[in-house]
Amino acid sequence: MKKKIIGCLLIALFSFINVSAQETFKVMFYNLLNYPLEDAVANREADLDFILSDYKPDLFLVCELNNSTGADNVLNITRTAINSSFEMATYVSNTSDDFGGNQNDLQNLLYYDGSKFILEDQIIVPTNLRDFNIYKLLLNTTQQNTIPVEIYIIVCHLKASSGTLNAQRRFEMVLELETYLNTLPTNSNVLLGGDLNIYTASESAFQELLETTNSITFADPADRVGSWNNNPNFVDVFTQSTRTQNGFGGSTGGFDDRFDFILTSQNMLGTTTINYVEDSYQVYGNNGLASCYNRRINSSDCGNSNSQFSFATRNALHNFSDHLPVTVSLDANVTLLSTDTVSHLEKFRIEKTIINNLLTIYINSFELFNQELQVYNTIGQKVKTFKTNNTTKQELDMSDLEQGLYYLHFSNLSINPIKFIITH
Repeated sequence: MKKKIIGCLLIALFSFINVSAQETFKVMFYNLLNYPLEDAVANREADLDFILSDYKPDLFLVCELNNSTGADNVLNITRTAINSSFEMATYVSNTSDDFGGNQNDLQNLLYYDGSKFILEDQIIVPTNLRDFNIYKLLLNTTQQNTIPVEIYIIVCHLKASSGTLNAQRRFEMVLELETYLNTLPTNSNVLLGGDLNIYTASESAFQELLETTNSITFADPADRVGSWNNNPNFVDVFTQSTRTQNGFGGSTGGFDDRFDFILTSQNMLGTTTINYVEDSYQVYGNNGLASCYNRRINSSDCGNSNSQFSFATRNALHNFSDHLPVTVSLDANVTLLSTDTVSHLEKFRIEKTIINNLLTIYINSFELFNQELQVYNTIGQKVKTFKTNNTTKQELDMSDLEQGLYYLHFSNLSINPIKFIITH
């Protein structure tokens, strides 16, 4: 009888341990308006801090970032406004040619909560104007080695302005993206955040993204497909322009366009391991008032006593950018690693613990770039030394070492050694 009781208790215990929790992740895409070179409004950083402190995204996707200094500034803001676990992907300047003097000063980037996500890979898809920047993330879960949950994040900025030629260039950019997406498994989880500069859903670039014969078919989770430009019926999804006056930088047309989007792969609308939370799509700062049409976002026409977004929030948005951010929430039935466990794993991990000749490592922290990485055997002898570079994914050649157990260790940093086994 005692054995049966103990057995039942063990089964119950293991069942409890293996039950996944429901985790929710908040996503924000934001056009930063030529940050930091656009300086018409003083101390814009304080406005961004205000915005991020309020929404607190887990994934922060941005475009119109000018340089690495701006990238580092935004990282510091995320760490103070959201939490200290934030990391950013490796900053890469635009590689595409815009046929107009190589003006490559508008970059995309991803910032992410390093306690919840691991950056596995970065991919650049060049086009005739600006890059698509793609980031492959792994959820930092207790079962990441046996049941990995991965998601591809695409950040983009399509060609601006109306007219047939500009619409064609947007379409050609999307075709380049589709060529890459066709290499992914059809069940991949993909989220796209971008300033698409599209005036109507009938435009060929948007139709191409939603094309059902593609390997990855996107959906508009807001379910607000239509002709948006200057149409007050779509004011709830308008994102531009927050301004009506000159002197702030950016567009001054007033609130009349839906240029900024978050799209998800069709499978994320409730049929995969990480899903869009129904009705969570929102333009942050947009109270959905018809009276806001063609007004500045901090106008009294864009808010009232019953509105979700206060004047203080809308004023910060008005001052920081001529666009509003777009937000969604994602759900996953997973159990995240505890903060204590994540503290070193988020910065550095290996792909496999048992290898033949090549050891693949992932580095997700600037402090580990260009650092000495040492290999020790089981009796504490240093048998090999490498120097890391500044890419997320790196491969180390271990072919000259004998079979057995080894340890990886950064010589000058307080990060616990990681074990791996060579089998040849």
